[in-house]
Amino acid sequence: MALRSTTTANWTRVLRLAIGIVVLAAIAATPAAAQAPQPTPPGAQKKLPQAPAKLPRVIGDKAKNLDFLFGALKAAPDQESAKAVEARIWAVWTATPSDTAALLMARAKLAMDSKDTAVALKLLDAVIKLRPDYIEAWNRRATIHYLKNDYRRSMEDIRQVLIREPRHFGALAGLGMIMQETGDEKHALDAFRKALAINPHLERVPDLVKSLTEKVEGRDI
Repeated sequence: MALRSTTTANWTRVLRLAIGIVVLAAIAATPAAAQAPQPTPPGAQKKLPQAPAKLPRVIGDKAKNLDFLFGALKAAPDQESAKAVEARIWAVWTATPSDTAALLMARAKLAMDSKDTAVALKLLDAVIKLRPDYIEAWNRRATIHYLKNDYRRSMEDIRQVLIREPRHFGALAGLGMIMQETGDEKHALDAFRKALAINPHLERVPDLVKSLTEKVEGRDI
């Protein structure tokens, strides 16, 4: 009885390995936007760059503020200074003149904190319908889709973010993570490099660039 059970387990492992090979082959042959979501590997931590819990107030012209802040971010001498500038950039991105949108966003955050993604998505849908120009609504909805392994929808929302703000390092880092998790390491590396070119102080991303560079381009001789 034990021998039969062991044999069955071995065949199960072989079958799973074969399925995994087929899935990887399909990913390589399918355009990224059409790929089916893949499950997160056990123990993997799905974490994206996101706005700090407390943000400074936004005063003055947003566009001028952002241009100045992105310059300051690149020139930041250390991590602490960079984090302060980064928080101001997030403050501009999250600010909205619409009280209704702000209320819906606050409720969406509460729903996300409570792991009620269905309610959070409905609230974000409402914000996007109300204010389609509001970047942070698209970005947060992309984050929820990513955490649910719905990479197609996440990438659609990331695209909307980058159309409105090509310098959104959070969206670029998220795009890199999706590409990496679906096996497209070359495009993952491209996305991570773009994110770092905008924000050289992103956490974890430099290590991801280093490891992916070795895989995609090989080690220096």
